[in-house]
Parts: sequence; structure tokens; C-alpha cells
Amino acid sequence: MSEPKPPTPIPGDTYKGWLFKWTNYIKGYQRRWFVLSNGLLSYYRTQAEMGHTCRGTINLATANITVEDSCNFVISNGGAQTYHLKASSEVERQRWITALELAKAKAVRMQLESDDSGDDCPAVPPTSGQGGGCRNSEIQSTLRTLSSKVEDLTTCNDLIVKHGSALQRSLSELEGIRVGGDMGEKIRQVTERATLFRITSNAMINACRDFLSLAQNHSKRWQKALQTERDQRIRLEETLEQLAKQHNHLERAFRGATVLPPSFSNPALGNKAGVSGKGDASDEDDDNEFFDAMEDPAEFITVPADPKYHRRSGSNVSGISSEIGMDDQSFDELSLASNPESPQPLELEPVRQRRTRIPDKPNYYLNLWSIMKNCIGKELSKIPMPVNFNEPISMLQRLSEDLEYYELLDKAAKCQSSLEQMCYVAAFTVSSYSTTVHRTGKPFNPLLGETFELDRLRECGYRSLCEQVSHHPPAAAHHALSEKGWTLRQEITLASKFRGKYLSIMPLGSIQCLFDKSNNHYSWKKVTTTVHNIIVGKLWIDQSGEIDVVNHRTGDRCHLKFAPYSYFSRDVPRKVTGVVTDKDGKAHYVLSGTWDEKMEFSRVMQSSKGENGTEGKQRTVYQTLKAKEIWRKNPLPEGAENMYYFSSLALSLNEPEEGVAPTDSRRRPDQRLMEDGRWDEANAEKQRLEEKQRTARREREREAVKAASPPDEAVTEDSINDSPLKTDAQETGTEASEVSDESAHQDNHHALWFEKLDDPVSGETLHVYKGGYWEAKDQGSWDMCPDIF
Repeated sequence: MSEPKPPTPIPGDTYKGWLFKWTNYIKGYQRRWFVLSNGLLSYYRTQAEMGHTCRGTINLATANITVEDSCNFVISNGGAQTYHLKASSEVERQRWITALELAKAKAVRMQLESDDSGDDCPAVPPTSGQGGGCRNSEIQSTLRTLSSKVEDLTTCNDLIVKHGSALQRSLSELEGIRVGGDMGEKIRQVTERATLFRITSNAMINACRDFLSLAQNHSKRWQKALQTERDQRIRLEETLEQLAKQHNHLERAFRGATVLPPSFSNPALGNKAGVSGKGDASDEDDDNEFFDAMEDPAEFITVPADPKYHRRSGSNVSGISSEIGMDDQSFDELSLASNPESPQPLELEPVRQRRTRIPDKPNYYLNLWSIMKNCIGKELSKIPMPVNFNEPISMLQRLSEDLEYYELLDKAAKCQSSLEQMCYVAAFTVSSYSTTVHRTGKPFNPLLGETFELDRLRECGYRSLCEQVSHHPPAAAHHALSEKGWTLRQEITLASKFRGKYLSIMPLGSIQCLFDKSNNHYSWKKVTTTVHNIIVGKLWIDQSGEIDVVNHRTGDRCHLKFAPYSYFSRDVPRKVTGVVTDKDGKAHYVLSGTWDEKMEFSRVMQSSKGENGTEGKQRTVYQTLKAKEIWRKNPLPEGAENMYYFSSLALSLNEPEEGVAPTDSRRRPDQRLMEDGRWDEANAEKQRLEEKQRTARREREREAVKAASPPDEAVTEDSINDSPLKTDAQETGTEASEVSDESAHQDNHHALWFEKLDDPVSGETLHVYKGGYWEAKDQGSWDMCPDIF
């Protein structure tokens, strides 16, 4: 064994190490990580499981420890739990035996100390039923005795009050009489009453003494019993908390929900002790699971860092460049502490109240065959679809939804460290997919020249503009500018492939984010979106693939991996993992979470090569500080399931606004009719717009052919129809452009607000905002906009 030899165990210390545990006759001994603490011996498959999954625990107070040979020993509690263990050497086995015996002696001693020497209960640790009954009867007897003493005290108190009052009256009468014959009688009455008062007082004193003596005798034992109960309650609370988490994870994983910790296997294969004669009922549940395909192994694992890294560094306020981490401060606190120029909160002017509801989605029946029968012989990717498959927003508005968590970029702009800033940018990249988990409706494909503005300057400090800059292939350009010092721009072209059961949508193009203060220039691409159950079943969406977020100025990189969903996978659904590295490849942060719920980050303190994965690939083990949440999805508004599962931002995107361009998506009539629930009228309007766009395209083609023809050659309708610029995809309408990637030509169209440029930093070519839109809006001058609606 290559592990360093652990030190000789000291009584009371936690003892950890690797042992081989017998599982069954097929797999034999398997290497497991054992932890001895507080009289309990627990084991895990790996060190990384210590934070969430305990495979088994045995109480040493009632266990028997037997040595079989030089390396083997057995631990059994006389019941269903029996561990057959093997150490790597005789010395290692002796260390474990010593630690186990010390821990067992301490556990037994703690139980004995909790029992009084004069108890009626046996000194040997009783079974749970006997011990509980003995202790309960003793407590009841003591309570009855104390109650009797309290009753005696009450009786004495009443007698003292009675005789004291009588004595006081006799004394008053004695003072009022004259010296005479009845003087002796009065003195005798006073003497009798004084005697009764003295006797009652003595009885009161004796009863108080007995009560005090009894209470003192039981006080020490009760304190011990109370402390024992407190310790047991704490252990039970910890155990219940762990069981509740495991139950919650299993329940949510079963229902297809998302959880952050790794999911737990199903102990459904019975007791292996009945098969092998060794082992226990809870042993190695997930070793016997069956999979239809080999899942992609994790590239790295994380374990808690050494406690020495958790000391606070007083010499470095931000904690980012220091070698000592500050795990109890969030990124926000670090950023603000390290940025003295952070703007102070300003009082905002009253802003417009955005709408929070749209009309509920109608429950219209759709006969799929009525659509498919008219498309026999045509390519499936070129079938125009009715609005029944849509949601009442356009693709330009869906692109603008990427800004729902703009606060991440605001925080990133304040960062002093580029590596810290990378974490925020990576979290922003993941957050853009959070709105898609339930959104199975298809957005409207924009018409050529269609635009969409999202002016949130007063509320959020940014402005956004999108424009459909190409129709074949369909491409949309997006530009967002923030007062907080960042710029986001992207150009996305959609390509898709229909594979029978599912549809894969592959966004092509690049997304870039620029920060003014640091001049950091980031770029990344989107992952593949898959829509499952296209023909039969309930539609559901998954995101899968890998993203490399690159800082072109510093060379920093964040590699994000979106794990595809698998019914048989032991991992959490919709899981995302990532590692932030510098230009030399050194890891500084680890990100983990899910793209539909939240993301967390952990600072890496040390990394090393760990054990081999399922394919023999050696995985990296990162020692990290405690994970901190960097992003969490906003809850959906009430009734979202009846409003296309729109988020609060999505509900406001198609809200009518004054002063927007005539080409804005809010003015699109078929989309507005669909939102209002008038789907039949929306379908008719959609066909009208598609025909209008085809007419405009023919006119552009006629002009292009005329410009390309010699002056003496006549341009006819046949020459236009024979033009290489004419394709079948153009005849199928607007929807054909959404999924067709066969058209290699470009539309003879020049974007109004964007121009195509080469980016010298990233080396990419994309449409960049050239300005003029917001000035035209301020002036109300839209003469240059085409009539597309």
C-alpha cells in the first residue's frame, strides 16, 4: 500500500484509514475508507463521500472484536451487522485493533458513568427495552417520593398558618384582660397554642430537610442523565438530518427533480450475507446496479481542504491573492472590500411597473396527422408549423432573456481579480439555461430585419438590442451595454438535426463579454439543446456539451461540462461542473451545481492525482474550502404553468411599449394574437407575414439578378426562378429557415443597426452594433426602418 502509515491511535482521537471489506464471493474484498469517532465505526467508498453518503455504521459499545489471522479481523454486534475486514499488514491491523479496543472501552465507560452505583438496573449495558423500562420506573418512583414530600410541606404550611393565627389572637386577648381569676386560664391557652406552633414548625423543618436531602442525592445523577440525554439528542439530530437529506435526495431524484449532492443508490438487492456468509445487509448497494451504457466518468473529485487553510489572513483584505483562504466570506463581500471605488447605493426614481401576468394558455386540441399528411415527401426540417407549437415571444426575445441574471455581470465588473471575475462570468453562462427547463414551446422565428429592444436603464442599468441580420441561414445579433461597465454581444445561428425520438438544436456562433475597467475580453459558445419525445410522450428538454470560457487578455480559462441526462446514471440530473484555471493550467476555483437551480464555487487550495476512474483515467483530486453559492435561480411566478412557464422577465418582454421601432417584436401581429389566445387568427396572420416576406425576398433577388446581369440582357421571371439564389427552403416559408442548415448562400440584405466586423482579440467575425438606434428612438425618427409587419 502506498498510503503513509497513520500514527499510533490515542484514546479519544478520531482514527481514519483504508481497509479492505468483504462484500461477497464474486467481488471479494473491496477497498473502503473507514472512520472511527465517538465510539462509532463508519465506512465510505471514497473520502469524497464523507460529506454526504455513509455506507454503514456499527456501535462499538455493544460490538465484539475478533482477530482471525495476521491481517484479518471481524467486528460484530451480535445482530445483523458483521464486518469482515483486512488490513494491508500486520502492523496496520494492530493499529486498528488498538484504536477499536480503546474506543470500545471509552464507549462502555461512558455508559457506565451514566448509571448510578446504587441503581436497581444491572451494571452491564442493558438492551434498549430493559434499560428504558428500568430508568423510567426509577424516575417515576423518585417523582412520587418528591411529590409526597411536597404534600407534607403543604400540610405543615397550612397548620403553621392556622396555629400562628390562633396564637396571635391569644396574645391579643392576654394583653386586654385585667388581672383576675381568669388570668391563669388564658395563660394556659397561650401555652398550648405556642406548643402546637412549635411542633408544627419542627415538622415543617424536618420535611424541608428531608426534601433537600433527597433532592441533593439525586441532583448529581440527574445532571449526568441530562447531559447523556443531550448528547444522545445531538447524535440523533445529526443522524436524522443526514437521513432526511438522503431521503430528500432520493425522492427528488426519483421524481426527476434536481439535487446538488450526488444521488444515493437504491438498496434493493437484499442481504449479501445470505449469499456469501459474510458482510451486512447494507453493504455496497450500488455495486450491483446495472447500466445500459457506460456513463462518462467525472474528470475530478473534490475533498475538504486541510483545516490550516481555513485560518483568516489579516494581511490580505480580499483573500483572492493570499495563500490563506477566507472561506467565511462570500465573493460579494470580497469584491466590495477590495474595490474602494464601488458606487454607493443611489435612490432610484420611480420606475415603470411591469406586468406580472399574461392570458392563460388555451387548451386547444391539435391533430398532428392533419399537419403531417400535407408534408409527405418533404424534408421534415422544412415543414412550416402552426402557432400551436409556439410560445408568444420571438427568438430575439429569448436571446434577451439571457440578461435575467445581469447582476452576475455587475458583480464581475467590480472584481479586482480576473480569476474571481471568471467565476461570475461562468455562472452567468450557466444561468442563461435556467429558463429552458420547462419551456417546450418554440419561439417565433424572427422576420428578416425584425428587432427587439430591452430598455432597463432606469431599473437595472443596461440597454439591449437584437436584430435578425440574416434569413438564410437564420442569424440574430445581440448587443447589451451596462452603466456598470460591461458589454455583452453575441451572434447566434441555429442548426438542428432531427433524429427520430429527439431534436438536437445546435447554436452556432460566439458570445463575448467585455469589461471596461479591466479590459478583460471573454468569449464562449453555447451547448446543444435536445428536445426529447418529439413523436410520443411528454416533451422535455436537456442541455449537454462543454463550454470553454476564455479570457483573451490574461489566458484564464473555465472549462464547464454539462452532463447529459441518463435514467440509469448515479449522478444528479442537469449537473454542471467546471474548473477555473490560469494561463499555466493551475486550478484556482471549482464550480458545481445544476443549470436549472443553482451554482456554487469552492476555492482550490491543493490538487493531486487521485485514484483511477472507470476507464483507467486518473482523476484529479482538489482540496477545496467550503462551497459558497454564487447563483440561484429565481422562483417562477405564481401560475407559471398556465403561462408557458414564463419567468418574471419573460412575462414583461412582449408587453406593449410606446416609442419602440416599427420593426420591434412587440408589434408583430401573429405573436400578439397568440398571446391573447386567438390562435386561429394568429395562424392566418402568420401565413400572411410569411407570404409578405417571400414577396420581399423575390424583389431583392430581382434586384440582385438585375445588378449582376449585363446591361443588354433582359431580366425575366424565368431568369429569377432559375437564379442560384432561389432554393426550396425559400419556398417553404419562414419556419423553414429555423432548422434548415443546407442553404450555403447569404441573404442579399444589409442589417440596419449592426455591421459585420472581424474581432482582433478573439479572431472571430460577427455582427457588431454600429450605433444610432437609441438616438433614433429619442428623436422618434424611424424612417429608415422597413415595413415588415
